[in-house]
Amino acid sequence: MSSHREAPEIAKDPVADSSDLYAFVTPSQPDTVTLIANYVPVQLPSGGPNFFEFGDDVRYEIHIDNDGDGYPDVTYRFEFTTEITNQNSFLYNTGPIESLESKNWNRRQFYRLTRIADGRARVLAHKLPCPPCNVGPLSTPNYQNLVRQATFKLSTGEKVFAGQRADGFFVDLGAVFDLGTLRPFQQLHVAGKKLFRDEGEPVNALDRLNVHSLAVQVPLNQVRRKAARYGYADRASTIGVWTSASRQQVRVLGDRVAADTAAGPFTQVSRLGNPLFNEVIVPMSRKDVWNTLPPSEDKRFAGFVERSELAGLLPALYPGVFPNLDALNKSKKPRADLVAILLTGVPAGLIDGFANTTGDVQADMLRLNTAIRPSRKPDRFGVLGGDLAGFPNGRRPADDVVTIALRAIAGLTVPLVDKTFRPDAAAAAVTPGLSAADVTAPFLADFPFLGTPYDGFGNPQAKKS
Repeated sequence: MSSHREAPEIAKDPVADSSDLYAFVTPSQPDTVTLIANYVPVQLPSGGPNFFEFGDDVRYEIHIDNDGDGYPDVTYRFEFTTEITNQNSFLYNTGPIESLESKNWNRRQFYRLTRIADGRARVLAHKLPCPPCNVGPLSTPNYQNLVRQATFKLSTGEKVFAGQRADGFFVDLGAVFDLGTLRPFQQLHVAGKKLFRDEGEPVNALDRLNVHSLAVQVPLNQVRRKAARYGYADRASTIGVWTSASRQQVRVLGDRVAADTAAGPFTQVSRLGNPLFNEVIVPMSRKDVWNTLPPSEDKRFAGFVERSELAGLLPALYPGVFPNLDALNKSKKPRADLVAILLTGVPAGLIDGFANTTGDVQADMLRLNTAIRPSRKPDRFGVLGGDLAGFPNGRRPADDVVTIALRAIAGLTVPLVDKTFRPDAAAAAVTPGLSAADVTAPFLADFPFLGTPYDGFGNPQAKKS
């Protein structure tokens, strides 16, 4: 999966676990960029009385680098507080929740939004309410209306939302981690030879699960650098985006009377830029360390990008299917194409009409060239499908990032940097076989874009296949 439970320590701390990050020019408002960071993954819809929520003791941040040094130039910080209105009830709600001020709603969460730019912090909003979790048709009879009430347009130009959404990531998790099994709907044949085993239809392991999302829509003039200031007029429109979660360094456990308290400076415990980076690039022994570092330190992990372990596994898992990739692996040539895609951005001249480089600093960030207009007919394969507004130029919710990443690792992008390399026929067809159509909750056409979260009444765990 993209970054759900991707490292040993963060797997034990779901409220601080960043699971997916999206960054794209807003289709309906191309003078803005939409940034979405998901946390608290793998939420079963049914449950209670303690439903899922953000952590009051976690500092959530979305970072924007606009000068290519791997450090944030603009940060949006979300800090949460929880209030219980009825101290004598064990219930989340005692009747229908029809508004964010409903007296029937017992456990409410609020947040403060701070924008940090040029070393100065400005609080943009105090005590903005989150919507409740989608409990069921009796408890939350008009959930979309609650989401509208919890979506705010700020006087500074941003639009913001924080709350539960449907998990929009799609992956055949059980197959992928069963020694790389791929179960595509269509089997590929080359010269009469079937290249993939027939393993049946793929299953979206994250369907009918929820997450908690931070979504902010920002005017482009608030995230782009001033080109004249840095002298990079050709790169002024490209930004790097990542998200992080931090906790205070000391936790003091309370006794039967006092509650637990946190103290000390904040330290980063989770981060996410490109999907799947920590998941399938960083080795197990260094995943926890990677989560604590800023992108500016990612040169430490460049060797794992240049010689991808997964690229070496594909020929072993599918003997005879990837002979050209196998030869490339054995040559030990560094994968400059993967370095460009994941660590520096794609420079001008490799793809007609496209570039999203941020310079020479190697840093795992979602790089988005904000000068590229949204596509009228988006292609789920993004740049590989000729759609320059899709991944790895930022990331939209419906982009098939698993297939794109697999095809790049399989060698499809090597000719960008080595015209003599001929990708194997399978490189253009390798896929887990899923798409946005395999997400039960459809994506929205506008902010906050991710689908309505699944309710517990209509989606009990017993119904999951």
